[in-house]
Amino acid sequence: MNRIGTRPLRVVQWATGNIGSRSLRAVAEHPGLTLAGLYVHTPGKAGRDAGELCGLAATGVTATHDIDDILGLGADCVLYMPRACDVDEVCRILASGTNIVTTRGEFHHPPSMDPLVRKRVAAACEQGGASIHSTGSSPGFITEAVPLVLASIQRRLDGLTVHEFADLSPRDSPGLLFEVMGFGRAPEEFDEHRLAHVRDSFGPSLSLVAEALSLPADAIEATGEFATARRRTTIAAGTLEPGTVAAQRMTVAALHAGRPLLRFIATWYCTTDLDPSWDVRDTGWHISVEGDAPLEIDMRFPVPLERLGSLSPNYTANRAVNAVPSVCAAAPGIVTTLDLPLFTATLA
Repeated sequence: MNRIGTRPLRVVQWATGNIGSRSLRAVAEHPGLTLAGLYVHTPGKAGRDAGELCGLAATGVTATHDIDDILGLGADCVLYMPRACDVDEVCRILASGTNIVTTRGEFHHPPSMDPLVRKRVAAACEQGGASIHSTGSSPGFITEAVPLVLASIQRRLDGLTVHEFADLSPRDSPGLLFEVMGFGRAPEEFDEHRLAHVRDSFGPSLSLVAEALSLPADAIEATGEFATARRRTTIAAGTLEPGTVAAQRMTVAALHAGRPLLRFIATWYCTTDLDPSWDVRDTGWHISVEGDAPLEIDMRFPVPLERLGSLSPNYTANRAVNAVPSVCAAAPGIVTTLDLPLFTATLA
C-alpha cells in the first residue's frame, strides 16, 4: 500500500527477542518512523512501556498481548519477528491493511512457498491492499542483495559461493542454540530435520537469485556435517558436554544444468576447540565468485568477541527497519528483493 509521503510512517514492533528488541529501539529512534504499537508474547511484558523493553526512556507506547489492539491502530507497517510464523496472524494483519516486513524466512521466494499458504497470504494482501517482505542479514542481505550486486559485473557466472562463519559462544539464546539449532545434543540426535530446516531457510533465497540471473535452479540440495566438543565448555547460552554437537557446517546449493551454481555454506560454532580439520574463521562472510570477472571478498565483523553478542542483532534488525518505506510503497502482494528498489538507510 503506497503510504510514502511527508508524514512519518507508523510502525508496530511484533515481538521483543534479540532481534525484535533491537528493531524496536531502531524504530523509536528513526527520524522517518513513528512507533505506533508493540505486541509481545510474554505476558509479563504486557502493560510495560516500549522504552523499558529496549533500553530507552519512556516512549508512551504500551506493550500489548492482544492482536485486536494492534489491528485497531491502523498502522502502516508491522515489523513481524516472532520465533515461529503464524499464518493466521500474518493474514489478519495484511487483511487489515497493514504492511509487514519480517525477518521470518517464509516469504523470500513465493514459488518456494506451500501453494495453499501462498494463496492465503496473497488473498489477504489483496483484501487489505498490503504487502509482505522477508529480509534480514542471512538470509536476505548476504544471500540476495550482495550476490545480485556482484553478479552485475559478470557476463558469465560459473559459480557463486557464500561462506558464513558465526561464533555463537557469546549469544545468550538457549532456545535458539540448544532447541532449534541442535547444539549440545548427542550426535545421533542431530537428524535430517535440522538439515531440512536449513534447506528451507536458505534455498528460497538462492532460487530467487538464480531466477534473477535467468539461470533458474533445477533443484535445491542440502548437506551437513558436525563436530563435537572435546571437553566441557561453558558458553553464554549454557554448557556443552564433551562429545555433544559443538559446531556444524551446512551447505545449501542451487543446481542449474545439474551442477552447483549458487551455494551457501554456513559454519556455525560454539567453540574453536574442535578437530583441526575444521576451518573455523572469525564471524563474518567470505564470498567467492567464479566467472569472467572473478572475485574473492571478505566481510568480517570488526568487533571484539565479548561485544559481538550485543551487536550482532543489528545486522538483521537494521535491514528490516530500513526496508519499511520501500515495502509500504510497494504494490500489494508478497514482494521480494527483486520487486523492491535498491533501498538504503535514512540516518538523519
